[in-house]
Amino acid sequence: MSNQLTSEIKFTIGLDENKVPENLSWSAEDGGVSQQEAKAFMISIWDSNQKETFRIDLWTKDMPVDEMKIFFHQTLTAMADTFQRATDDEKMADTMRDFCDYFAEKLELK
Repeated sequence: MSNQLTSEIKFTIGLDENKVPENLSWSAEDGGVSQQEAKAFMISIWDSNQKETFRIDLWTKDMPVDEMKIFFHQTLTAMADTFQRATDDEKMADTMRDFCDYFAEKLELK
């Protein structure tokens, strides 16, 4: 058995009586993050056996809609960058970025 290194990222969700998120935080000791407050999480997990993505999308009930729009725009833009790094498909990544620009324009973020 090898001595495989591990790292842990922990998400903590504070719920109200109806199990609606009131507060979110995350910790990643290796990154120097401890109980960092957040207003939203979007986590995608690839299941190679099932060939499908599982998602965890959470946001606090006091997350402002205008911030949610910015969060989505930044997430989509980051996905385009990640897609390019993961696939080396610059043409499709640029197409995704074009959509991100359109998205921002329609939401009047730029």
